[in-house]
Amino acid sequence: MPPALVETATHSGGVGCVDTVPEEVPVALSYNGISHAVMLASPADLEEFGLGFSLSEGILAHAAELYDLELELGERGVVVQMRIAEERLAALKHRRRALAGRTGCGLCGVESLEQVARVLAPLPAEPAIAAASLQKALVHLQQNQPLHASTGGVHAAAWADPAGNLLAVREDVGRHNALDKLIGALARERRDPRTGFALVTSRASFEMVQKAAGVGIPMLAAVSAPTGYAIRLARECGLTLAGFVRDRRYTLYAHPERIIE
Repeated sequence: MPPALVETATHSGGVGCVDTVPEEVPVALSYNGISHAVMLASPADLEEFGLGFSLSEGILAHAAELYDLELELGERGVVVQMRIAEERLAALKHRRRALAGRTGCGLCGVESLEQVARVLAPLPAEPAIAAASLQKALVHLQQNQPLHASTGGVHAAAWADPAGNLLAVREDVGRHNALDKLIGALARERRDPRTGFALVTSRASFEMVQKAAGVGIPMLAAVSAPTGYAIRLARECGLTLAGFVRDRRYTLYAHPERIIE
């Protein structure tokens, strides 16, 4: 597997130095031998990326529908070979696409407006989350981003319990990828995503909300702004959406009743 960090010679003001930068590689996602998508991602936690993408995109309804996963390393990138249940493969063939995705490509590969928004099950009203838990999770996340600390060039997605204790953190050059890796980690560790909340170091886009709500995460907190489309979707499906989560402040855009001041 290629390293997630690389060192490169640089020049600044006529002075040579060595800089550490994040790596990104093409990652192909293949189901039962059928190529589905190619994304650019950090070459780490790719097993979790494959599983998380499959769940967040609705390709799989449950992790148990993924029968096998193998990584094939090549000169041009990595292929995540997944074997899934035949009924899930049949459903995938109806929406099959082969695309080359940009980092955090959003809706690339969607062929019609009808494919943009999926039908999401309403999220439960629980759990209640203390406002102080947001700040606690933020502080801990800032202390648990080794790739970002080394490069300053990657996003992170974290999952915390209602008390703000971080239970999983994943990083990637793409914000969507980081969230998919987190979702895959929760599934592999058999953690119930309905019992905590996600915190991301990016803006909260429509697709980020859709991915979180699609797997049952009841709250998405972002250090940057949400989009209008993301807010509307969050209000429709019952997801609590917080933006501008910074030192001692945040803004609630959807379902504030889940937050206890």
